Amino acid sequence: MIRAGMPLPLGAYERCGGVNLAVFSRHATQVSLLLFDAPLAEAPCRSIDLDPAQHRTGDIWHVWIESLDRGAIYAWRVNGPYQPEQGHRFNPHKVLLDPYAAALVGTECWDFACACGFEATSPARDLSFSREDNSRWQAKCLVGDGAFDWQGDQRPHHTWADTLIYETHVRGFTVHPSAAVEQPGTYLGLVEKIPYLKELGITAVELMPVQEFFEYELVRENPLNGERLRNYWGYSTVAFLAPKESYASRREPGCQQIEFKTLVRALHQAGIEVILDIVFNHTAEGNENGPTLNFRGLDNRIYYLLEDDRRFYKNYSGTGNTLNCNHPVVRDYILDCLRHWVMEMHVDGFRFDLASILGRDVYGNLLANPPLLERIAEDPVLRDVKLIAEAWDAGGAYQVGNFPGQRWSEWNGRFRDDVRRFWRGDLGMMGSLASRIAGSADIYQHSGKQPLNSINFITCHDGFTLNDLVSYRDKHNEANGENNADGDNNNYSDNYGVEGASDDPAIEAVRVRQIKNLMATLLIARGVPMLLGGDEFRRTQNGNNNAYCQDNETSWFDWGILQKHQEIFRFTRGMIALRKHYEILRRETFYKAEDIRWLGPDGNTPQWEGPGRAFGCVINMADSVESALCLLFNAGPDTVHFKLPEAPDGRPWRIAVDTAQPAPHDINTPGDGPSLQRQDRYSTQTRSLVILFAE
Repeated sequence: MIRAGMPLPLGAYERCGGVNLAVFSRHATQVSLLLFDAPLAEAPCRSIDLDPAQHRTGDIWHVWIESLDRGAIYAWRVNGPYQPEQGHRFNPHKVLLDPYAAALVGTECWDFACACGFEATSPARDLSFSREDNSRWQAKCLVGDGAFDWQGDQRPHHTWADTLIYETHVRGFTVHPSAAVEQPGTYLGLVEKIPYLKELGITAVELMPVQEFFEYELVRENPLNGERLRNYWGYSTVAFLAPKESYASRREPGCQQIEFKTLVRALHQAGIEVILDIVFNHTAEGNENGPTLNFRGLDNRIYYLLEDDRRFYKNYSGTGNTLNCNHPVVRDYILDCLRHWVMEMHVDGFRFDLASILGRDVYGNLLANPPLLERIAEDPVLRDVKLIAEAWDAGGAYQVGNFPGQRWSEWNGRFRDDVRRFWRGDLGMMGSLASRIAGSADIYQHSGKQPLNSINFITCHDGFTLNDLVSYRDKHNEANGENNADGDNNNYSDNYGVEGASDDPAIEAVRVRQIKNLMATLLIARGVPMLLGGDEFRRTQNGNNNAYCQDNETSWFDWGILQKHQEIFRFTRGMIALRKHYEILRRETFYKAEDIRWLGPDGNTPQWEGPGRAFGCVINMADSVESALCLLFNAGPDTVHFKLPEAPDGRPWRIAVDTAQPAPHDINTPGDGPSLQRQDRYSTQTRSLVILFAE
């Protein structure tokens, strides 16, 4: 039995002994629901044409089908005007995915070589129209099964002050044989590594995109070995509500939903939050030459920002198209997606890729008070989740420190650059490093924000790993097939004597010390620290600073080097423990003038504008009964002798960290370390960081 159905909610939901399906399209003239009997079916087993007089309410097309239940496989076929000059790109030859699909099936059929079989059909060579039926390669939608035993799952609800983020990739984390897990490269594989994450001490994992994406979109090969390149990172979303099918351990339809929930539940049981990297700035449909997968074929003019010549797309994402985020329909869609991941999948927060796009209007202008950003921040369902913005885009917007809304934290790109430059030995960087250590008040305080709004990082998925930052002066992206023209040229890196891996003990000693300096700086700075997964044991990408297309050992975690670089792992774990021990490093507010005293090597105020590369500070907060800390930084080529002030209350200064000392004397258990032989001075060796404490 088929009935008219209901227009809301959008998507496919069980209702009254059947399934209600609803999809938005304002400008469509004909909509058909396609049902399939198998994920890899090349043609529908049934096609149901919707009568607009009965099956349309406003802009929503809907139908209810009796005896259709969870596990049903479906898609849409939509017809309407094909008028690119007006922004319309309907194509009845294409099977379309439901934007609200909670799971996809048959994604192994995706192959962009087939998807690109378009025909040039106009003098303007608009290639997005093709008469080829894509049923044989298009994935399909699944009526999902929401049932899951959450076992009383409770979100950890860590405060920003207690948050330490670990950015990683679901597949890359365990797919290498050295991971020694039963389900490599999957949600369940990551579950097997949770004890490792707990031992390290992080409190949140930030997962690179797990929403269904189009990994076969690239048509290039690796020029070094001829292997086909794939979209490994996943910043090319197709279905924003659907967890990636290939990250599941089995090919049973819908098991990706169960296994992702299993991962979240297990992480929560370990006290670890889940933050999703989510890409609402563009989709996998690309520019006017790209494939028609869903949004373009449902209502291109609504979903995308178009140029004055509406055949073409505004491209603030750098990937061909830009979502029309502040159109009311798209705003509602984004909010529905976020609510789904919070309510159904129990995630704890989101990092928004190229988030400045979410604040652009239909003309591409940045809005002073973007309605979408305000609605996300004030949405009652999302009020207690973490919101992180990559506060820039590829269109020239750079909003670090000025991203709209007090609730939004931001990736602090200036922290990354200033810390790198200071430790590389660049002159004139002492004042900048002092500002970053103190929470970047110069960036955030003017807008009423606090250190918690700063996500501090030195490395992330985009750029060098920490090992490569101290091993390569230049990027080496030849394997990407773009003639090494891709990736950032301004890495503020050094190789300290030779480009790449080295067995020279002197070079290795400098690199190890610099890694410790950088890691320690990250973990003593006010704000929220984020580590790039694998930096804690010197994961390398062999100088590739843009490994988005390297689904291979370039990007995968080689767990075999964990033992080799146990010294770095031990140091990182110790620094995390130190940060947790000293509450004065984690406070959500800026230091007051009386809380921190800056000093040069002579014990007086540093010459901030001078040529020096060594300074320090004493942190002794009047409202705290815990330890005072003395931090000493020497990025220069020579040993620097610091004159020390007396520790508070006559207590002795003791050594917590000295990166110049050989392991295990480089870091001591928090609260336990040897007293200085001379309490009035300390010598910092070249390129070293020292933390003293008195308690």
